Amino acid sequence: QVQVVESGGGLVQAGGSLRLSCAASGRTFNYAVGWFRQAPGKEREFVAGISRYGSSTNYAASVKGRFTISRDNAKNTVYLQMNSLKPEDTAVYYCAAGPFLGTQSARYDYWGQGTQVTVSS
Repeated sequence: QVQVVESGGGLVQAGGSLRLSCAASGRTFNYAVGWFRQAPGKEREFVAGISRYGSSTNYAASVKGRFTISRDNAKNTVYLQMNSLKPEDTAVYYCAAGPFLGTQSARYDYWGQGTQVTVSS
């Protein structure tokens, strides 16, 4: 069983930056990790993902070039660096862990509670 906890959300102006963290419990963090987001009235959507050891990453088209996912397995933590934020990035951001990297939420077994990101115009 793995528990993941997100942090780093907040309020930022358009064009600003935030870095989200996803910290996992346990001695090792040998899971692929995905970041998803859900805006009010919308379905949850994939944002970015990283494989177990960081060799592979993928991004949603809407964030590619602005967001960067990385991980530090020694710290059991995955990061999402978000730059050039836009009001449409406003959402609750969720971290999820699973055995394989993928864009579908069903691929992930363990989910955090989410952290709110609000981008003002």
